[in-house]
Amino acid sequence: MNRNIVLASSSPYRKALLDKLGFAYRCRKPDVDETPLANESAEKLVARLSAAKAEVLATLYPDTLIIGSDQVATIDGDILGKPGSKNNATAQLMRLSGRCVQFLTGLSLHNTTTGITQTEVVPFNVHFRQLTPVMIDRYLEREQPFDCAGSFKSEGLGIILFDKLEGDDPNTLIGLPLIRLVRMLENEGVEIL
Repeated sequence: MNRNIVLASSSPYRKALLDKLGFAYRCRKPDVDETPLANESAEKLVARLSAAKAEVLATLYPDTLIIGSDQVATIDGDILGKPGSKNNATAQLMRLSGRCVQFLTGLSLHNTTTGITQTEVVPFNVHFRQLTPVMIDRYLEREQPFDCAGSFKSEGLGIILFDKLEGDDPNTLIGLPLIRLVRMLENEGVEIL
C-alpha cells in the first residue's frame, strides 16, 4: 500500500480497530464542534460529523486519505451521550435495561487529492438483558466505561449486559465499521492484502 492514511481521531478504541488492518497510518485529533444542529436527526448528525472530522484535516495532509468517524446511541428518539460519571452511567444503564438501543456510526473517507468524501451511516442494535441495580453497580466498578456512549464496553466485560447483538460488523459497535472502511479504501485503489 502506497497511500498516506490519517485517522482523524484520538480514540484509543478506533486506533485499536484500525490496527487490525495492519497498515501504517497517522492519528490526528480533528477540531470539530460536535454540537447537534437544531432538529438534526441522529443519522444526519453522525454523517455530518464523520465527514467534518475527515475534511477539517485536509489542508494539513495533501495527497492523503483521511478517515473520520462519529457514533451516537439512540433510544426513544433520544441521543445518549458519554456518561462522564458513575451516576450518569448508572442512570443510562437503568434506562437501557431490557430494551433495544440503536447505535449509529458515521464513517467517512476523504481523499484530499480529489476532494471527494465517501460517507455511510452504519446501524447496529444492542438488546440489553434485564439489569439489576447490583449488576449495574458491579459492572461499573469493574470496567468504568464513563467515556463510552451507552455506558459499556462491548469489547470487554460489557458483553455480559446483552441478550443479543444485531448488525453487519461487530467493529461498528466499538466505533469504526471495518468492513465498510475496507470497501471505501478499495474504492480509492487501496488493497489491504
